Amino acid sequence: MTRPVRSGTTSVRVNGIDLAIESFGRADDPLVLLAGGTTMLSWPDALCERLAAGGRRVVRYDLRDSGASTTLDPENPAYNLRDLAADAAALVEALGTGTAHLGGVGVGGMVAQVAALDHPEVFSALTLVGTRPVAPGPVDEDLPDHDRAIMGALFARPQPDWTDRDAVAAFAAEGAEPMGNDPQQARETAGRIWDRTPSSDPAVHQANQLGMVFSRIDCAPRWRERLGELDVPTLVVHGRADPFFPVGNGKVLAAEIPGAQLLILDDMGTALRPAAADRIAAAMLAR
Repeated sequence: MTRPVRSGTTSVRVNGIDLAIESFGRADDPLVLLAGGTTMLSWPDALCERLAAGGRRVVRYDLRDSGASTTLDPENPAYNLRDLAADAAALVEALGTGTAHLGGVGVGGMVAQVAALDHPEVFSALTLVGTRPVAPGPVDEDLPDHDRAIMGALFARPQPDWTDRDAVAAFAAEGAEPMGNDPQQARETAGRIWDRTPSSDPAVHQANQLGMVFSRIDCAPRWRERLGELDVPTLVVHGRADPFFPVGNGKVLAAEIPGAQLLILDDMGTALRPAAADRIAAAMLAR
């Protein structure tokens, strides 16, 4: 199989900020826009390449205050979830495609849900990975909450020196297995995230690695009650080993969206694994 064309990281200015993007595939193919979780690297290279080989123009991007996108103050974000959703819609317009299949991991999945609800003319399909239909604060009774024992142990660990690449990569690897993830993949991804961080500020490095900024954004008002309005092909992907958003969240989310397909991956935790790229890509290409 010929390796799909891949661009370097560039940026697109929308809504007064610069969003870092990376593209795979032919510019005139239908667009698949992938919103980052902690960063765009939440979407593995292998999956992006498989989608591009399937005849899609794939653009993955960093949300505000993450990766190489505009970063102002990740400890005090001056925007909300709907601003992030508006960024996704504006990015589609800036890329000149009219409509797009939108994917999101974690908080990116929340962005994708709200973007499709607020901008139904822009998004033609959805892929929602490792996410839930509410945020922030106490969850609904039918949504399993974080595994307290695992989260407590992980957050009790001493923090690394966020300006030390090797220490950050080791910290990520050590925390991978409890999250259902592969330590080597976590180490490599953390190193790549560190390399892409344009600031030497420890708070920015921490934000890029842990995505803490997204726990601080305003997600009101609720959108779960609107999910029945969605009229686009939707794929919900969830890891059975995910302790952060346990798999019941994916089951409820898929049940709320008319006609949604649920794909549960037994060996997946919070992170998409390159080994599952073919299976996930096939399901996405069918949307």
